Amino acid sequence: MIDRDFEKKWKELKNKIDINFGGDLDVQGILFLIGVQELGKGPQEFSKDQKLDVIHIAICRILEPFGFYKLSYSDQDGWPYYESIKPLPNLKSGEQLKLMKQGILEYFGEIY
Repeated sequence: MIDRDFEKKWKELKNKIDINFGGDLDVQGILFLIGVQELGKGPQEFSKDQKLDVIHIAICRILEPFGFYKLSYSDQDGWPYYESIKPLPNLKSGEQLKLMKQGILEYFGEIY
């Protein structure tokens, strides 16, 4: 039952995101949007390495409420840096994806 509720909430959120941002975004695309939002610089061109950094920002941000990361500081260019508080658990691929989705749901729960 819990998994059904989770999947229902995920589909509802994903539908809202797809409508607001156009297209059919996967988890990585949603993480990129979160990272850009957290960076606070608005849409811009990013190099391949910067795109990975933006996604890393998002991962740290969505896992922060679970106690895995803590915002440490922002550099002179405004890029946030997170400190690892506790190690991530060893999860299977599907479990990792579910953790990311849970974090995304929590993040957008603050907005929607």
